[in-house]
Amino acid sequence: MDPLAHTLFSASAAEAGLRRKTALATATLIIGANIPDMDALAMFISNDYALLVRRGWTHGILAMLIWPFILAGMMLGIDRLIEKWRRKKGRERKGPAMHPGWLLILAFIGVWSHPLLDWLNTYGVRLLMPFSDQWFYGDTLFIIDPWFWLLAGAGVVLARSESWKSIGGWIVLATALSALVLSADVVPLTAKIIWGAGITAIAVARWTGWYNKSGKPVALILFVLAISYSVFMYAGARMTVHHAENHLAEQGIEVTEIMANPLPARIFSRSGVAASESHYYLFLINWANPASFELMYDPIPIQEPDDIAETALSDPGLQGLRNWIRFPHYEVNRHEAGWKVIIRDLRYVRPDQQEAIGIGMAIVELDDELRVISIVD
Repeated sequence: MDPLAHTLFSASAAEAGLRRKTALATATLIIGANIPDMDALAMFISNDYALLVRRGWTHGILAMLIWPFILAGMMLGIDRLIEKWRRKKGRERKGPAMHPGWLLILAFIGVWSHPLLDWLNTYGVRLLMPFSDQWFYGDTLFIIDPWFWLLAGAGVVLARSESWKSIGGWIVLATALSALVLSADVVPLTAKIIWGAGITAIAVARWTGWYNKSGKPVALILFVLAISYSVFMYAGARMTVHHAENHLAEQGIEVTEIMANPLPARIFSRSGVAASESHYYLFLINWANPASFELMYDPIPIQEPDDIAETALSDPGLQGLRNWIRFPHYEVNRHEAGWKVIIRDLRYVRPDQQEAIGIGMAIVELDDELRVISIVD
């Protein structure tokens, strides 16, 4: 998931009640939720190197056991510095006291929430690193999910908008996110209307203050709704797989793997890739209506890379893509100066796409002696 989703989810957990357990609870949860993404620094080296190292060591089981202790120790040190400053200024602690046991528990919750949320999308996460390089996929939420933002963020906005400064910050964030959602061509009109209604409802709730008068733990309710939404979308992914298997079985096709790809802001619609022993099948479906299943392309043969494609794949500049690719498709074309190899991952790239836009595709030029001339990824 994106950093905002990680941050809002942990902040929502804090407002749901965990922030009262110990001093620095909210900060611990939020930092813990983002600390595994230290490997994002790899993107400054190259796109391919980022694919090679992202969601690996810093997201694997060993790091998940070490990060909480590092984080808890760091927060204890910060608390001591703050306490020393308070005493110097003659100020008393506001809020809960420091409880090291609870601090460590919250560090674990924050840190472990990160790979769990990352697992929910189709990009994948290597949960067993460094012991295994295997990728795991939840195929549940789109990597940027506006409904998750809305549910995870609503409780935080209502709880953390007491000053004009905080209100201004939330207005800026809501405006930026709304501009992104409302201007995106991939987001349907109905979803844009619902998003606008949701933002308006949060603003009205904050302005009228009715949630304070209701006596109900609104932040907790919204946090539970965010989790429930994720569970619902996971069920949709499993239903998508079930319907795709059935439709293809009716045609005598036995599949070995299916990806149920969530679409931006669309709860019921899914695209997907089904793989048999010999072909890929790209499909669309509304999982609430099994009869809506349709194939987007003719069956695409699954082929092992030939010598030319293998030479391209062996280049040091493509080891990240080679390690990360899930549904590989190779196209090899001869031209006057040598060879052009197009490598596609069909979970993100159409089988007829010719330009390397976004992730999941590389174009490699080789000369007649199969030396790599250029790579575009």
